[in-house]
Amino acid sequence: MQAERLRKGGTIGIFCPSHVADMKRYAQTARALERLGFAVKFGKNVCLDSYGYAASAEERAQDLNELVADEEVQMVLFNGGESAVEILPHIDYEAIRRHPKLFCSYSDATSILNTIHARTGLVTYYGPGAGDFADLRLYNYEQFCAHFVQGYEAPKAFVSDSEWKTLHGGSCEGRLIGGYSALFALLLSNRYFRYDGQEKYLLFLEDHEMFSNVGEAATYLGFVEQSAFMERVTGLIFGQYAAEAPEALLRCLQRLGERNNIPVVYTDDFGHGARHAVLPIGRRAKLDADAQSLLFE
Repeated sequence: MQAERLRKGGTIGIFCPSHVADMKRYAQTARALERLGFAVKFGKNVCLDSYGYAASAEERAQDLNELVADEEVQMVLFNGGESAVEILPHIDYEAIRRHPKLFCSYSDATSILNTIHARTGLVTYYGPGAGDFADLRLYNYEQFCAHFVQGYEAPKAFVSDSEWKTLHGGSCEGRLIGGYSALFALLLSNRYFRYDGQEKYLLFLEDHEMFSNVGEAATYLGFVEQSAFMERVTGLIFGQYAAEAPEALLRCLQRLGERNNIPVVYTDDFGHGARHAVLPIGRRAKLDADAQSLLFE
């Protein structure tokens, strides 16, 4: 299931599942989105600090559920941070099935994006967060328009803005799934998330040196690799870790590919860097690691 694309003049809803909103910064985001031709609507609880680090789980979920129910809202956009997982029990998944929207974010959004797809079948999007529109780069703007906006041709192939590194060759296909490596590893044991034991998955993960040293990144990869889920993984795309990827990380990814005999590539096109390519969670895709191409079905 896919939501309708954004119309010019359409409304983008913003809520905060992972932090208390700084409305001075969010005002910049709103102005940028309005200049692009969209209306903006904020959840009513974005500035609450009920827990001392965010609004309560119920208050944050209430914002999401109200944006879902709002017929004017076509897209739900949000930023990362910490604690988004707390709202999973309170999301109205049935309402999302009845009123499918475009959901887009990254980082701490990993739990929300994957769980919504898993429980509803709706394609969600690992891409720019709300804050990235305050300083919108050309590549990110092109990705946003191509994937979300009416009047732009929907992409049939991933458009890269960086040089990929092939760490283990081969080709594969599967349903795209993934996100921030630590959170995806934790999500595999979460009872609100589920994956299809008969499906093949093309996994994408990302991490960054500001959060994890190479040993920590290897730990998260190890938890994913040693889980039952790994039996369903056909290939791995790993996103930006640093301006210059450490050789130790690249060798770690190479070994993972060799042990599991799956294609593995590294790219700077998505993650916590400046580039925010859009990866549709739940859409089938084909990876050719040798040709360094990703095609969407």
